[in-house]
Amino acid sequence: MELDPWQIGDITDYEQLFKFGISPMAAFKEMYSDNRYVRRGMIFGHRGFEKIDTAIQSKRPFIMMTGLMPSGKFHFGHKMVADEIIWFQRKGARTYIAAADIESYLMRAVSLKDARNIAIEEYLTNYIALGLDPKKTTFWFQSDYKPEYYRLADVAANEVTFNEMRAIYGDITPNKIISALKQVADILHPQLPDFEGRLPTIVPVGADQDPHIRLTRDIASRLNHIYKMELPSATFHRFMEGLRGGKMSSSNPKSYIALSEDPKTARKKLMSATTGGRETAEEQKRMGGLPDVCAVYKFYYYHLVDDDKEMQKLYGECKSGSILCGACKQRCADMLEKFLVEHQKKMGKAKEAAKKLAESR
Repeated sequence: MELDPWQIGDITDYEQLFKFGISPMAAFKEMYSDNRYVRRGMIFGHRGFEKIDTAIQSKRPFIMMTGLMPSGKFHFGHKMVADEIIWFQRKGARTYIAAADIESYLMRAVSLKDARNIAIEEYLTNYIALGLDPKKTTFWFQSDYKPEYYRLADVAANEVTFNEMRAIYGDITPNKIISALKQVADILHPQLPDFEGRLPTIVPVGADQDPHIRLTRDIASRLNHIYKMELPSATFHRFMEGLRGGKMSSSNPKSYIALSEDPKTARKKLMSATTGGRETAEEQKRMGGLPDVCAVYKFYYYHLVDDDKEMQKLYGECKSGSILCGACKQRCADMLEKFLVEHQKKMGKAKEAAKKLAESR
């Protein structure tokens, strides 16, 4: 299986990834059952999470670092990462968030000005509205940060060869090389003496970002003659399917619902989403629906229903055919609309805090 962190693709068999060094997250399900994504298996794998577990259990300091790609609307596919960030912060993580505006410019042709506005107005505002504490967060733009960060990116370039980059990423180009080395600096620089110093670091990412994690871990191990660093750990999550199937993507407005979307418009989009229903009502009552391939069910499962018993009830109703898709969509749309109305009130209050955080670097 080839993973390309720059292409909008889909992963159909997550189990295959265990063959390439990713470890199952199942061992931590009971310990971290307060995290819906761990409990339900959406966070399915990790590299080196044992260090983070030890830090959390012993209440020792650790770093949570993640990046955001400011290229479009912040949607429910992104919310999962935001919820992870906030969860780690509440577990005691020293929180670092990068706006990958250079990568967005190189790989998505988004201007630095537009990337900056998107990062603040879409991402940071939503993060804070969802519960991120800006007073406990370090935020930066790749294009505008501190000299120690850029020095690390330069030094890292000397620790990897072109052939190694090609082996990790396949078809490699100058803009991909620059983007990859920026990400190495993003992940590792919090461990520099000028920042937190050597500490366990967790990077929550989608499974397609594993090439970046592997490269960063390799470079970290080679930098010991200059810096003393812990190899960064990572958690990997499944992608939330889009409204029409496939991956939920910012480049396809029909595939997602943004958290800033008008609640009535969002309701209409959900009502037209692909379901796991049968061709006729009679057939569905007789054979039952297919919740595992239903975009509406995924909204319940990922975001709208935290109670597992309630989820089991919803699943059973669909599988047994005791509820039809129209009624199920209406119920989900009610939950979605209520969530968005309440969330957008919080967004209004979070905007100023987001601007201040962006200016604090």
